[in-house]
Amino acid sequence: MERLMPLLTPSRTENLRETNQRLLGWLDRMATGCEPRCVATPEDIASLLSELMQAGAGLRAQPVPPGTDPEFDRELAQYRGHVERLRDLMPSIHGQLLAERARLEAQRARLRSAAEWARASRQTLSSNKLSTR
Repeated sequence: MERLMPLLTPSRTENLRETNQRLLGWLDRMATGCEPRCVATPEDIASLLSELMQAGAGLRAQPVPPGTDPEFDRELAQYRGHVERLRDLMPSIHGQLLAERARLEAQRARLRSAAEWARASRQTLSSNKLSTR
């Protein structure tokens, strides 16, 4: 059974390849998915951060000297490219999140105002009913 365990455990190269695929999908969606660009959701940011943290922990836990594994080197170069692309997208994502926050705050203010108006209208109606009796 112990001999089968290494076969069942994904290799560092496979893990990094899977991470690259997930990052590429996320980055492509954020860069070209919507017009204007999609707004990153908190869930998107959380999953992206989790992906980066796991990949970073894996790379630190088992460093591979460059040139030891050409396939791993290719995956690592692709990973670096994705991280650089993410770095380039971050100002745009930050701006989108700030705009979304402002939109939500404006919507909250409109809802608060409508609720206050409804409350005042009920009080006026109640007052009018009492005065007509």
